[in-house]
Amino acid sequence: MKSYLSTIFASFLGILMFVACGEQKKPDMSEVEAALDSAEQTMPEISSENIEAILSSIPSPLELSSHIQEAGIHYDKSLLNDPDNYSKYTSSFQKALNLGIYGTDLGYTNLYEQTQDGLNYLAVIQKLSDDLNIGQFFDFESLRRLTDNKSNLDSLLMITNQNFNRINNHFIEQNNASLSALLLTGGWLEALHLANQVTLSRMQNQDLRERLGEQKIVLDNILILLEVYGKNDKQIAGLLDDFRRLEVAFRPVTISYHYEESTSKVVDGVLEIESTSTSEVSISDEDIKKIAEITEEIRNKVIS
Repeated sequence: MKSYLSTIFASFLGILMFVACGEQKKPDMSEVEAALDSAEQTMPEISSENIEAILSSIPSPLELSSHIQEAGIHYDKSLLNDPDNYSKYTSSFQKALNLGIYGTDLGYTNLYEQTQDGLNYLAVIQKLSDDLNIGQFFDFESLRRLTDNKSNLDSLLMITNQNFNRINNHFIEQNNASLSALLLTGGWLEALHLANQVTLSRMQNQDLRERLGEQKIVLDNILILLEVYGKNDKQIAGLLDDFRRLEVAFRPVTISYHYEESTSKVVDGVLEIESTSTSEVSISDEDIKKIAEITEEIRNKVIS
């Protein structure tokens, strides 16, 4: 299993992306609760350090999609949330979750260079962003031009890698920091949905199985966010209940880490350190089917 702390977190491609790098400590629940106990605000707020640490441990929805593409799976529009569903989302809770979902869908279309579909998702993302009063943080004209031109992914990342921090700061200032957690949760849920559906059709693909099993770690961190904000929000508390069912489905999955001393070599006069440590993911066919079943139930509730 590769280290997600050092990979680019291209969350919500073209919309909600930032670079996650460095080895950061995962905050435990006691630290978060201690911070909340000392807070004077009515809505819970996680410190920027803890938010950054949690987010930095979560892989990119685009990364999961890239594994799907590398497995030789063809583009499947039917797996995505229909942009026409936008009119169903009336509350900030629904809008934030589905902004994350649509962002992952945008990344998926861009990965397969489906330009028109990408532009359609960009349009609905702009509507949701405006509804949540965060449209000012995006240069949609530049994003539209890059999407239309099938530009390099790095260009999209370069333009948008500060957006999430700006949005998070904005929501905190507005006493709505929970919306940041919902954006993140929606994006990851959609990526998990895509990974599930493909893995079910390619059960012998070990890479897909491992990527799916690794999401157990991601789910732990998302649960921290939902636990914090669910204390004062009934809708998030309901979402937390659903995700606890997903936690149970992931429980049999095991991840074993095998440490090996790193090696070094000089390349073109530069010392390079190579990690030879490995990890092994054990996930059964039944585990995959159960995880997929519960994921679909949760996603259907969110997008309906």
